[in-house]
Amino acid sequence: MADSRDEPLVLGIETSCDETGVGVVRGTTLLADAVASSVDEHARFGGVVPEVASRAHLEAMVPTIQRALKDAGVSAKDLDGIAVTAGPGLAGALLVGVSAAKAYAYALGKPLYGVNHLASHICVDQLEHGSLPEPTMALLVSGGHSSLLLSTDITSDVRPLGSTIDDAAGEAFDKIARVLNLGFPGGPVIDRYAREGDPEAIAFPRGLTGPRDAAYDFSFSGLKTSVARWIEAKRAAGEDVPVRDVAASFQEAVVDVLTRKAVRACKDEGVEHLMIGGGVAANTRLRALAQERCEKAGIRLRVPRPKLCTDNGAMVAALGAEMVARNRAASDLGLSADSSLPVTEPHVPGAHAHAHDHDHVHEVSKDNLYS
Repeated sequence: MADSRDEPLVLGIETSCDETGVGVVRGTTLLADAVASSVDEHARFGGVVPEVASRAHLEAMVPTIQRALKDAGVSAKDLDGIAVTAGPGLAGALLVGVSAAKAYAYALGKPLYGVNHLASHICVDQLEHGSLPEPTMALLVSGGHSSLLLSTDITSDVRPLGSTIDDAAGEAFDKIARVLNLGFPGGPVIDRYAREGDPEAIAFPRGLTGPRDAAYDFSFSGLKTSVARWIEAKRAAGEDVPVRDVAASFQEAVVDVLTRKAVRACKDEGVEHLMIGGGVAANTRLRALAQERCEKAGIRLRVPRPKLCTDNGAMVAALGAEMVARNRAASDLGLSADSSLPVTEPHVPGAHAHAHDHDHVHEVSKDNLYS
């Protein structure tokens, strides 16, 4: 058996939205997962404010990296690479992470890997359940994404089958929670209220499920409008809104469509493994219904633990470690953030190998910045 110390030791930085995530991974083993969240700073606005998120990343970056290295029990000079989310995401937030990663890579003389946020959400499952089967179908659901992706090689071949044409699932959760006066973020609180409600109490619509609709695309805008109008009608009539039943019925409509389309995609493509990731993958009903439907269809379901489903640095480090293990080309120090980086680009390779010709600068920087 190979010595685990021979596996790539990679630090990953994630700043695509409002979480400053830094993870340290050795191969497929998670050593540290440090997160600094700015969600409380956005709560009064009812959503993420890009400028606030960017400033929070700037303030949290160095302390979070230091905490991750300490938790992992490793020194920065021992790293085999620095990985960072290059996109997609909020442009300003991404720039903070990319700039920090480039500075650390340059100072340490380590290769830099700009990786894709969505591909990272898929790869993180390796930290929970071991190497990803090839191929794997991935259902990614979050505040910004609802996507069905087919991965035959997480470092080079990820193919989109379907995506949201309007509101993503997580966005719909946030909006309905706001209409119900339940606060932000909406996902966890809707999940909590739904557990005490009746999912069949109200027949909310299932978007894009007709025979002529796109097989793998998603739409939650109509559902969101239907739920909001139902609530408004109750209030206009002076009636109490059954919050728990609304939450349960709305949630059921979302997860019914998500799981139905994911299982259909697996059957159509002949894929035996379904992975669910993204923040909404922490939803308890989504997990339960997916498990039930996968078992009936003979599909093996893989869902990381909730903390690994939300945005985190561990997922970026996991994909970075896979890039190193498979000898993928490192990114150049001219790497730029790309807010619309397509998932078909799991990483951003450089035009040429990363040069390490500034050893005197590395030594000075290591003495000043790292333990």
